[in-house]
Amino acid sequence: MARRVGNRASADSVEQGGAQEGTGLKRALTTPLLYFFILGDVLGAGVYVLIGQVAADAGGAVWVPLVVALLLALLTAASYAELATKYPRAGGASHYTTRAFGPCAGFIAGFCMLAAGLVSVAALARGFGGDYLSAFVTLPVGLVAVLFLALLALVNARGIEESTRANVVATLVEVGGLVVIVVLGAWMLLRGDGDVGRLMQLGTPEKGAATAVLSGSVLAYYSFVGFETSVNVAEETRNPRRSYPRALFGALATAGAVYVLVGIAASAAVPTARLAGSSGPLLEVVEEAGAVPTRLFSAIALVAVANGALLTGIMSSRLAYGMAKDGLLPAALTQVLPGRRTPWVSIAVTTLLAMLLALTGSVATLASTLVLLLLVVFLMVNTAVLVLRRDPGEADHFRSPTVVPVLGIASCVVLATQIEAQVWLRGLAIVAVGTVLGALTAAKRNKSAAGGGDAPIG
Repeated sequence: MARRVGNRASADSVEQGGAQEGTGLKRALTTPLLYFFILGDVLGAGVYVLIGQVAADAGGAVWVPLVVALLLALLTAASYAELATKYPRAGGASHYTTRAFGPCAGFIAGFCMLAAGLVSVAALARGFGGDYLSAFVTLPVGLVAVLFLALLALVNARGIEESTRANVVATLVEVGGLVVIVVLGAWMLLRGDGDVGRLMQLGTPEKGAATAVLSGSVLAYYSFVGFETSVNVAEETRNPRRSYPRALFGALATAGAVYVLVGIAASAAVPTARLAGSSGPLLEVVEEAGAVPTRLFSAIALVAVANGALLTGIMSSRLAYGMAKDGLLPAALTQVLPGRRTPWVSIAVTTLLAMLLALTGSVATLASTLVLLLLVVFLMVNTAVLVLRRDPGEADHFRSPTVVPVLGIASCVVLATQIEAQVWLRGLAIVAVGTVLGALTAAKRNKSAAGGGDAPIG
């Protein structure tokens, strides 16, 4: 799919386990740890509710839109792989668009990513304190959310290696739960209770096959969102030019295979109407099979929610750190713990903002704009790949064929046309705020440069 660029001899010389020259963060992530980081972020809590929504839009053949969504996600993932190996810096999309289009565009991209990340963390925190936890104990959701976020911040601040090792365990639990669904679905078919005929039923009474695939693919695309957060830990990865593409494409392929198998098992085991009408469609499979306690799935879902929140919290703090290094946010956010080499100020600030969102109840209003904000970012990243082709960047970086980012741009436009008008209004309001702040930031940087300095905002 792609080729390597540059001279192998000029690749990174990385100090094992230490901070590399040019970065204040510790190089601790190996290829397996990065693979599990990405896999854990993609296989989040969404998969436990997604299948029912896809079935409502696409019919019983839920595996079709899942495959289409995977292919679309791989297009933008290839652009991220090229930029992350070309510029292995925290800051991700913000850093890339700053290089391609200047600080105003970089601020907009970073602002959209931060807004989406903080909303996601806050929503997951409230989800942790909701119905899943109530299967074991009933506590005020706000209190649980604050304590939950504070605990995640401590894990985040302790170190990227410790955080990602915790993610490995949580990811194995998440995947284990999904494997249970696949096994239960196969067992039901073997005992003659399922219906494989539903797997070929594409479309609904309201939608034809083509419309159903497109509509279902938009929903299914949401399930693959999360891979983009990994670029913010490229600066903490050992030899990112070798590790990152392997971990990224391997994790997406694994997630795609798991999703397709879960979709097949759920659709074959449970009638489509029942699946579509459930807020916990995988629990429907468990109940239909009658072999696994439903409380077990509540526990697995809690692990999935906690893991997703931890990884998104890592992304948000590293993004804030990277934007501050680029002069797009206050310089105080670049401070790191002397021993741990983690950006403690960025972790504290992003955690406090997530707590505020979780307590105000505005998360429900903002959550529906999350994917639209990410599509804006993905559009900018795919375009930045083409613009930055004139810059050789780091030697031996991953490079995708030119047609891939072009198709990535087209996929973002097509998916955005499926977003509802109300969501567009909310999303555009957030982008407008980011644009104004970005313009002010760019003006301040220009003024600072004209005065003989180009220091970060402080």
